[in-house]
Parts: sequence; C-alpha cells; structure tokens
Amino acid sequence: MSSHDPTVRPEDHPDHRAQNHGNDTLRRGSYREALRVGEILRKETVGGLLLVAAALVAIVWANSPFADSYFALRDLEVGYEPWHLRLSLGTWAADGLLAIFFFLVGLELKREFVAGDLREFRKSVVPITAAVGGVVVPAAIYAAINLSDPETSGGWAIPTATDIAFAVAVLAIIGSHLPTSLRLFLLTLAVVDDLLAITIIAVFYSEDVSVQPLLLALIPFALYLFLAQRYRRFFGLRAPAAWLILLPLGVVVWALVHEAGIHATVAGVLLGFAVPVIRSQASGGPSAGPGLAEVFEHRFRPLSAGFAVPVFAFFSAGVAVGGWDGLTSALSAPVTLGIVAGLVLGKPIGIVGATWLVTKLTRARLDPAFQWIDLVGVALLAGIGFTVSLLIAELSFDPGSLPGDQAKVAILTASLLAATVASVLLRARNKRYREIERLESVDADHDGIPDVYEEDEARQDAAREGEVRPDGRR
Repeated sequence: MSSHDPTVRPEDHPDHRAQNHGNDTLRRGSYREALRVGEILRKETVGGLLLVAAALVAIVWANSPFADSYFALRDLEVGYEPWHLRLSLGTWAADGLLAIFFFLVGLELKREFVAGDLREFRKSVVPITAAVGGVVVPAAIYAAINLSDPETSGGWAIPTATDIAFAVAVLAIIGSHLPTSLRLFLLTLAVVDDLLAITIIAVFYSEDVSVQPLLLALIPFALYLFLAQRYRRFFGLRAPAAWLILLPLGVVVWALVHEAGIHATVAGVLLGFAVPVIRSQASGGPSAGPGLAEVFEHRFRPLSAGFAVPVFAFFSAGVAVGGWDGLTSALSAPVTLGIVAGLVLGKPIGIVGATWLVTKLTRARLDPAFQWIDLVGVALLAGIGFTVSLLIAELSFDPGSLPGDQAKVAILTASLLAATVASVLLRARNKRYREIERLESVDADHDGIPDVYEEDEARQDAAREGEVRPDGRR
C-alpha cells in the first residue's frame, strides 16, 4: 500500500508506529498542545514580518541622506524628569515597550512550567538541555574570539538569544511544512532560551542597584500578586476587567525596578510569572470562563507582536554602516566575528550537541520519523537572535560606540545568514514534512481530532496503567 494512498490508515504508516513513544526527542505532543502552538506561531508570524519590515526601514533610513533625522528621532527625550523617566525614544522602546514582550515571556514560562511540557522532567530535559547548550557554546565562541580585548569581551551574551518571531516569519516566507513536533521543539527551546536570557540580563547587566526603590517595588508587586491570585473572590470581577486594576500596579512596579537600576524587562517577566495559569475552585473553577493568563495573552500579544517589538527593532536596528569600506571593516572586527560565529555555528553546535548527549546518557532517543539533519535545521533557526540580541548589545556597549555599531551589523548579518542556511536545509526536507503533515491530518472517525493524537493518548494512558510499555511493546 502506497504511503500516498488517501485510504491509508495512520496505524499502518511506518512513521506512525515509530512516533511519540516513551522518551522520544521531538515528540508530537497532544492535539490541544498542537493547536495552541499553531495559534501562537500564527500570531508570531505576523509580528515577525512586521519586525523584519521595521528593521529594514531603520537600516535604509540610517544609511540614507536623511540619516540625521533618524538618529534625532531615536535620541529625542520625553518623559517626567523628577521620576527619572525622561528617556530617549530608543530607551523607551528598549526599557518600556520591550517590557510588554517580556511580560508575555513570563506568561509563557509560567504556563510551560505549571501546565505545559516543562512540568515533567522526562519531557523537559531535552529542550532545557538543548537551550543551555545553545547558550553556553555561542557565549564560549564569542569569549574566545574577544578574549584579549576587555572593551569587547563584555558582549559575550549577545549571541545567546533566539528570536522566535523572526524564526517563524522565515518559516512563513519559505513556505516550510515544518511538522508540529519540530515547531513545538522550537517554541519550547525559545521559551527556555528567553528564561536564560532574562537571567543573564538580571545578573550580569544590572549595575549600581539601588536598594530603596527595589524594596518599594515589592509593595505594589505583592499587591499585584495578591489581586491576580484572588481577584474573583474579593472583588467579584470578571477576568477581562482585571487588567484595568492590575495594569496600573504593573506600571508602578516597572518604574520602581527601572529606578533601582535593574533592567525593567525583568519586571515584565516577574509580572507575567505572577499571573495564575490554572484556575482554582476558589477563583471560579472550570466553568468560570477563560483564565487570567489567557485573557492577558489575548490582549497583550497583538500589542507586543504588532507594535512593541517592531518599534524596538526600528529604533535599535538602525546603524550607519559607513559605505562599503565601513561594512567590510565592521565584518572583520572581533565583535562581529564572535557574534556571527556564535549565532550561526555556536547555536546549532550547542543545541544539536546537547541533544545528542542527552540521547546517549538517558533513555531519550530521536524520534525515528526524523533525522538529525531536521534538528540541525531547527537549531539554525534558533541562530536568529535579533530582538533580544539587539537588547543585550545595547546593554553591553555604550550607545553610538564603535563596538555597539559593529554588534548591530553582526546581529543583522548573523540573523540573515542563519535564516538563509536554515531555509535551504528545511526546504530540501519539505517533501518529507508534507508526508508527516498529511499523516497528522487523517481523521478517519470524523470526530474533529486527528487519529494519530488519539492513538498517542491511548498508548500513553495504557503505558501509565502498566498495560503497555512506553515503547509500545507488551
């Protein structure tokens, strides 16, 4: 029977028999998780395209005869000076708007650790280890190249980031039929990567911390946490209205954390992490409608993807290259070499190497439906650093400094190079991905849930009950 036969049953397909058993790496996950991932990535695709467009406008403007007007706009200061909030528009974008993006990162982290795959060790060990490898190796490569220059060695964290919006925009542009399991692995990897990035920012890029405003921030944060957890019981509010009370408290926390000398995006993550994901009986139970995390994500993701991140990219990506001579000089600088090598080589080496190591040291194994080259393609997509890399570059070097400008050139170059190589590799595998996609869409019983997901769930339930081993054998 041909695998292209529309009457083929999912259980007869050799890949189906091999997929999603036990501790397979690149697992497909549940159908509910597949739908959630698909929805997130669709939204991130739009944001990624806007992000790319905003960056292109900034680069063209910054290198045009009207470049002075771009830098004047970026450096225009607005805000209330007595509260130390008179900042340039570029700083407002990095410290203010990007806090919205990191708030969503906090929500996603909370969901993954409380209700997602990261709550179970056997499911989380591979993406967490892969993400750690994808941070350590690029940082080591950059540090090795810039070891002798103390002025540039501080940028070691720049090539450690992954930009999920840019990555999925690349998938949309090339028309890749990347299977659900690979998309889930990329998203989970990016979530853990964001957690590591925000930890690096909090630990290594917070200088001259002022204790008093930090202690003051604990007061509105505690109130925010209390209301977020108990708002239904004490106020009888519906979830969609809760943000009207919590948002002002969040802004106060952000302002005090900023005043304390800690990068304000850290406040965004903490505020997101404070929002409850699983509704308790006290807060209304399953019949109470969407939970607070879902409501906040629904309201703020379009704002983040459609406005906050593109505006940040617009103000951060603009760098005056200085013509062909300036470009060649920047590309040969140690900063550039460290970032490009870290993102384009270090990311895939770290991710694939760490995953391979886990498969050798544990019972985890690569899903037989895929090959290691598929993981390399995903790891190359993770080498698109862009948004968070630009943020760390701004924290690493003085604004307008030569290393800072070289870092921006490097981030743009590395992201484009990683996207190009990943596109070529993944496009070459599209025929294989279409087969898997076709298999995952078969719904012979017409109940709205593809058969492979139902059978995966039944097999896992049986394994938990001891009827069948996780590898499918009795």
